[in-house]
Amino acid sequence: MRTIFFILRKEFKQIFRNPMMVKLIVALPIVQLIVLANAATMDLKNINLAIVDNDLSTISRQLVSKFEGSPFFTITYRDFSEKNAQESVALNQSDAILIIPTNFQKDLLKENTAKLQFSVNAINGMSAGIINYYMQSIIIDFNKKIIPEWKAPTSDMKKIKNISITYAHWFNKELIFNIFMVPGILAVLVTIMGMFLPGLNLVREKEIGTIEQINVTPIKKYQFILGKLLPFILIAFFELSLGLLVGVPLFNVPVIGSYFVLYSVAGIYLLAILGIGLLLSTFANTQQQLMFLSYFVLIIFILMSGIFTPTESMPKWGQMINYINPIYYFMKSLRMILLKGSGFSDILPQIYALSIYAVLSISLAVSRYKKTI
Repeated sequence: MRTIFFILRKEFKQIFRNPMMVKLIVALPIVQLIVLANAATMDLKNINLAIVDNDLSTISRQLVSKFEGSPFFTITYRDFSEKNAQESVALNQSDAILIIPTNFQKDLLKENTAKLQFSVNAINGMSAGIINYYMQSIIIDFNKKIIPEWKAPTSDMKKIKNISITYAHWFNKELIFNIFMVPGILAVLVTIMGMFLPGLNLVREKEIGTIEQINVTPIKKYQFILGKLLPFILIAFFELSLGLLVGVPLFNVPVIGSYFVLYSVAGIYLLAILGIGLLLSTFANTQQQLMFLSYFVLIIFILMSGIFTPTESMPKWGQMINYINPIYYFMKSLRMILLKGSGFSDILPQIYALSIYAVLSISLAVSRYKKTI
């Protein structure tokens, strides 16, 4: 223990002698949380809508006013030409077009049916799907209100009892995307600190030659590895705590679960991700080589982890890749603990997977590190 203590003291001195490292540790989580949580959102609140109202009837104006009153839509174009409306979409002036045909009100009142057309710019398939959902919701709501207002109830309609449907969105009642994103960004912050810093620290010692001085000492391999791991585990815990202190009150993230469960799972995950960082450092001789290796692994793992899109919507081969993706397990655990209040029993599969990953990654890192005298 005394040997490990001296290694720890040396590591902390080396870290805090670098002023850029200190700024990175403190500033990185705050900046990334504020920027990414606001930028990486699927909420669409400024949808530019083109209106082509060829009917100009009372009912068509009521429908248009429904879109005007929506917080999601901004009517940026009105015309009687469908061609001009399509040109506005081609010029990125509009995101969607609502076309109300001639005799819309007449057909609705006499024939009990009327046609509408809306077209959506589908360059971004995900945004197009959300816009389509918003437009359909407004039209369905308008349809429910216009039938009893304009149609006289028939004997058949009087016999039909109204069915009232209410929705209850669990764990995120107002469907705020930031609440979903903040736990994912916290997982990314912990991953970046856990994977990059210990690997860069070890490779830097290779570059400046201090690793050779350590190799000729009687320090054992496990003592050296522990001395390299523990400082960055503490730093990663600091990053997670700082992220929670900033992100939870700033974005009103409801912390339903236990902090003890959260930090316990984070500790297991850190052992896994630190082991990967140290393992990669054994393959690299320079910091540049390590950066390339780490980015290659990290980008794939982050994009496949489900931070932006649900993993269930990925193809089967993509879901199979996540079996070896530690970020996927930690991301899922973090969201379940913070937003659902899950306990150890609820996340046992993730805990088992991360534990196996931690043992394997650290074992491989220790076996790959060759201490020669």
